[in-house]
Amino acid sequence: MDMIRRLGGSVILIVSRIGLMGLFLIKTVFYIFIPPLKFYRLLKQIRFIGAQSSFVIILTGLFTGMVLGLQGFRILEYFGSDALLGPTVALPLIKEMGPVLAALMVTARAGSALTAEIGIMRISEQIDALELMGLSPYRYLFVPNLLAAIISLPLLTAFFDVIGIYGGYLVGVKLLGLGGGVYFGEMATSVDMKDITEGIFKSLSFGVIIAWVSCFKGFYVQLAGQGAEGVSKATTQSVVLSAVLILVWDYVMTSIFF
Repeated sequence: MDMIRRLGGSVILIVSRIGLMGLFLIKTVFYIFIPPLKFYRLLKQIRFIGAQSSFVIILTGLFTGMVLGLQGFRILEYFGSDALLGPTVALPLIKEMGPVLAALMVTARAGSALTAEIGIMRISEQIDALELMGLSPYRYLFVPNLLAAIISLPLLTAFFDVIGIYGGYLVGVKLLGLGGGVYFGEMATSVDMKDITEGIFKSLSFGVIIAWVSCFKGFYVQLAGQGAEGVSKATTQSVVLSAVLILVWDYVMTSIFF
């Protein structure tokens, strides 16, 4: 009976946390349509989530494209199809690797920082002070983060894709001797608007996931623990949960578009 009781308690706890996260997202989306919008804070968060993540996106995209170009050329050369290197690099980047890797990089760099920042505001009672002054933490903290992530992720993903394609060009054309016209010509033939749309929709949904999980874990930091230990645990949980949800949702989105 004790085992059944513990199992039932764990199930109830998990379901209640899922419900709490769902209500948190619904309330945040609801406040998007209630003016006034904190426009200055929105711009600040776009700079933090988007512009300040550009360097890591450049590095990750460049070397991802170079690895795809190197591995793809060797495999395609074995079958006598090295002219298809352009689509081999572009399609995985645009449809899968660009949105997913860009989202994971933003999660590691910006999502963890958002959770820690909001968590520290919670344990230091700054959020309680906002509520006492009549300021909604949803409008002041969460809505700007959600909108900034939705705006920034597609742009970062596009940046990742372009840099990755150029990385494949460096390896395939400049290093291995494939013709530049062949590289881009086959790419233009094989990549269509449906592939680009899939990557855009994925990056938009990943932005929602990152902002949602990061803000939730910071706001309810007491669920992870008390004090600084709770903030550290909440930050770790935020990164792990965001990464898992991104990968799971990527599969769901891929199955829908496929």
